[in-house]
Amino acid sequence: MSSAPEPGFGLYIHWPFCLSKCPYCDFNSHVRDSVDHDRWRKGLLTELRHYAGRTPGRTVTSIFFGGGTPSLMEPATVAAVIDEAARLWPMAQDVEITLEANPSSVEADRFQALAQAGVNRVSLGLQALDDASLAFLGRRHNAAEGLAALAVAKRNFARVSFDLIYARPHQTVAAWQAELTRAIAEGTEHLSVYQLTIEEGTKFATLYARGELAMPDEDTQVALYEKTHDLLGAAGLPAYEISNHARPGAESRHNLT
Repeated sequence: MSSAPEPGFGLYIHWPFCLSKCPYCDFNSHVRDSVDHDRWRKGLLTELRHYAGRTPGRTVTSIFFGGGTPSLMEPATVAAVIDEAARLWPMAQDVEITLEANPSSVEADRFQALAQAGVNRVSLGLQALDDASLAFLGRRHNAAEGLAALAVAKRNFARVSFDLIYARPHQTVAAWQAELTRAIAEGTEHLSVYQLTIEEGTKFATLYARGELAMPDEDTQVALYEKTHDLLGAAGLPAYEISNHARPGAESRHNLT
């Protein structure tokens, strides 16, 4: 009796550093004035070799650089990780290599070098399309900068996704419909839409506990969720996970893994 073929797998590479901490974020991320990139590169490569010894013969189908803010990584580090992964494991011919990026002009300037390093898909943290909401969410970019970075991403990467956060305080269904319609008009193949939640240990959790942050009531949150699925489904971007929508065939391979 023959055994089933060895399934492929995805590599997740975490870069925990950010320029600032968003008030809603409870991820393993840290603000640092400087980072020893050489030391981190060596550490990541050592970690890859360790896990390669435990997964012989497996085929890498996706690599995902998450964070934190991995677009702050030096492109040489990204290239070194990708090259080492290809040396250690068989690599699928159509391997998906995604990198999360913030839409600041500094990071957008790195997009070409990151594409040359081997990244073929970028996930852009736009989060909102109006300046007031972006300021509330603690983002370092404004709406115009975000859309400009999206345009740069489209020129440099074969596949582009971006994130939005909804169910923000005082957000109405009509306002969200208008914002989401504008997002759809950008023609992206993939959208990640996250309902804002209050996570323990965040700045928003502190404000919420003090009664200084008024979240939409449950009925409004449900209506926003349903409007999201209706609009994106009608636009040809059906949900394939709770918060992820894509055109058929454009789903994130890493998410599906």
